[in-house]
Amino acid sequence: MLKVEKLNQFYGESHTLWDVDLKVLTGSCTCLMGRNGVGKTTLLKAVMGLLPLSSGSICMDGNEIAGKPAELRAHQGIGYVPQGREIFTQLSVEENLRVGLLARSDGLREIPEFIFEIFPVLKQMLSRRGGDLSGGQQQQLAIGRALAIDPNLLILDEPTEGIQPNIVEEIRNTLHHLNKDLGITLILTEQHIKIAKKTPTNIPKNSDKEVNSMVSFVAFNNLGKCSEIKSKSI
Repeated sequence: MLKVEKLNQFYGESHTLWDVDLKVLTGSCTCLMGRNGVGKTTLLKAVMGLLPLSSGSICMDGNEIAGKPAELRAHQGIGYVPQGREIFTQLSVEENLRVGLLARSDGLREIPEFIFEIFPVLKQMLSRRGGDLSGGQQQQLAIGRALAIDPNLLILDEPTEGIQPNIVEEIRNTLHHLNKDLGITLILTEQHIKIAKKTPTNIPKNSDKEVNSMVSFVAFNNLGKCSEIKSKSI
């Protein structure tokens, strides 16, 4: 489980995150909702260790990770798919995927075959430069790179942004598979409410949430604060 408590973050003199509290249950899917600029991406980057904190706690499976560098958080099983994909455009598809392997804690140096089962197009384009892929293919590569570290928690920032409709549906199905079948905990930001609602989650039976719920929604207001997490039945 990921637990965030009293998280505060500043950009210069701008107070971006205000005492944010967030609990993400193991095996669940949590979707952060809110207009642009309210702190969704900032929170995800803070969890991943890409932004410094002013104060607060971030615990992963009971272990405090606030203050640890991003690479150590990756070793602990946190995968990250940034907004805008941020693949290495001059590297090949294979080289991009191998970058993810460097963060594995088990020392595996071969690209897991299940990534190609999820995204067959990546296997067909192993030698192609990342910059030559379409936007949808680059997003698949970014997700594949994050999966290469064998994450327990996968963070995705606007995974369907700027993607053609047919690939959006494919990514939605992929998130369904990762969460429902492989048991990977998901945290994502998503502007398309229909996509968010269709991304199912495994709510543990011993939790205080409704078992028939599909997605936990967390609303951000314009002060960078989270509202109470609510599970909604779809």
